[in-house]
Amino acid sequence: MFVDSHCHLDKLDYDDVHLDIQDVIQKAKAANVEKLLSVGVTLGSFPKMLELIEPYSEVMASCGVHPLDVESDFSLELFKQYASHNRVVAIGETGLDYHYQPETAALQKTRFEQQVEVAVEVNKPLIIHTRNAREDTLAILKNGSADKCGGVIHCFTEDLPFAQAAMELGFYISISGIVTFRQAKELKEVVKQLPLERLLIETDSPYLAPVPHRGKENHPAYVVEVAAYIAQLKGVSLKEVGEKTTQNYHNLFLR
Repeated sequence: MFVDSHCHLDKLDYDDVHLDIQDVIQKAKAANVEKLLSVGVTLGSFPKMLELIEPYSEVMASCGVHPLDVESDFSLELFKQYASHNRVVAIGETGLDYHYQPETAALQKTRFEQQVEVAVEVNKPLIIHTRNAREDTLAILKNGSADKCGGVIHCFTEDLPFAQAAMELGFYISISGIVTFRQAKELKEVVKQLPLERLLIETDSPYLAPVPHRGKENHPAYVVEVAAYIAQLKGVSLKEVGEKTTQNYHNLFLR
């Protein structure tokens, strides 16, 4: 059994690739992917995403404001309301991205700090996006007492010291299809050294389809390809990767 710990089900192509969300879930189940976490990136898109997944108990949600969407409409009170919803098991995707939008760094920090505070308040784990912002990301997590709620560094592409610092705060490390890319040499070496007990797997669909599906739209069924590649890197069985990452998902999000 496998879990896709990070996907954007409201962003999949339901016109040309999939019939509907039920079709996506059935494809996932056919690949032995039994649970999905649909991740929010703006407050404006959250209600529609929640409505989309509502009929499917195997799909949980997160609520947050992505660092590349910090200029979208935001209300702290509305965010707290959404964060308290019983289908919401995590806060995010939040964090910092100085690669694509360094000009919004100040606002990114503010939104990130607000979301960390709410996560601690409602005791739900954080889903963290970080790019070119290692020091500030760790500083905000430490200063905000994020170790109290825990979380995950999603779509991990950082170095081993960053992973170790995050794990010391009680965070998990989530590996996406990037690990299968030929140029991801450093990431492959980092994954070899990370303990399975702290790993999650994800698609980040519809983005970052793993080899051999590059060039196609990514979707949750493909998370098995990520698991298989991790198993190969670490010299363990696919079954063990599936069992450990599924248990980690339950420990973090369904506690």
